[in-house]
Amino acid sequence: MKRFARILGVLLLLLVLVVVGAVTYITQALPNIDAPSDLKVDVTAARIERGAYLANSVCACMDCHSTRDWSKFSGPVVPGSLGAGGERFDESIGFPGTFISPNITPFALSDWSDGELYRAITSGVGRDGQPNFPVMPYLNYGTMDTEDIHSIIAYLRSLPAVESLPATSAPAFPMGIIMHTMPKPAMPGLRPDEADAVANGRYIANAAGCIDCHTRSEKGAKVGPDYAGGFEFRFPNGALVRSPNITPSTEGGIGAWSREQFIARFRAAADSTYVPPTVDQARGDLQTVMPWMMYAGMSEQDLGALYDYLRTVPAVDGVVERWTPATAAVGH
Repeated sequence: MKRFARILGVLLLLLVLVVVGAVTYITQALPNIDAPSDLKVDVTAARIERGAYLANSVCACMDCHSTRDWSKFSGPVVPGSLGAGGERFDESIGFPGTFISPNITPFALSDWSDGELYRAITSGVGRDGQPNFPVMPYLNYGTMDTEDIHSIIAYLRSLPAVESLPATSAPAFPMGIIMHTMPKPAMPGLRPDEADAVANGRYIANAAGCIDCHTRSEKGAKVGPDYAGGFEFRFPNGALVRSPNITPSTEGGIGAWSREQFIARFRAAADSTYVPPTVDQARGDLQTVMPWMMYAGMSEQDLGALYDYLRTVPAVDGVVERWTPATAAVGH
């Protein structure tokens, strides 16, 4: 019996050593992605213009890296906070830990090389070699055209420096370990010819992360049909908003929408007279995380291409229950 206990003790010790060794390797050796050391992005007017378009109206980088006013519908960016970071994603809205968006203006990026910025955008690895949580869809950005990423870098370099020092993110266990296995080297593609509307729409959909928000998931893994909606976004007060079905189904999707209607829905917030309405969540008013005022800046050509691409995805029937107020969401 004593011999059995000794053997069991040795086996348990070996198991602990293996686990400790594996965790040590993962957290110390990964992610093993080098920043391009020779990358130097020329900051040209054309790149700044393209980068501003992508960062604000397609990839919507400024959606997370600014302060959003959640007392207004769709949480428009608070003036003067563009790129300053500080948006909080924590347990109260379903995240595995506390994640704070960093400042991405020159105030914070002046010491970063262009290669380090490229790696952060396309692989999710910070200047210190540590991984970022993929609330930022760096896996999507890693497949974008290299020139588009260079344009985003040029735009970030051109931003006014905003003095802001957001808090450090703190992932919960074991997410802090798992995150080290997530980054991947960039695998850039080519930006399609704009004349190929479907290919261009597919490119826009990837850059905008449409599939990530419009596909139901559980614990970070997609479990629903692509673009069929149902992804749940939780607000701090417990209210839930779910992404709609954007497949070409006429039973719950956008199959009955015309191309013109689709474009107009996005462009409505681009009207200079548009003022986002006040939202009272305590009263149960509908709120959304969809940054309508940012996507409203997308060109009609790109919006039309996005529509054309979505018409090619498999149609999935099903109406999504969009909104559950805080009082009704208790116990959900």
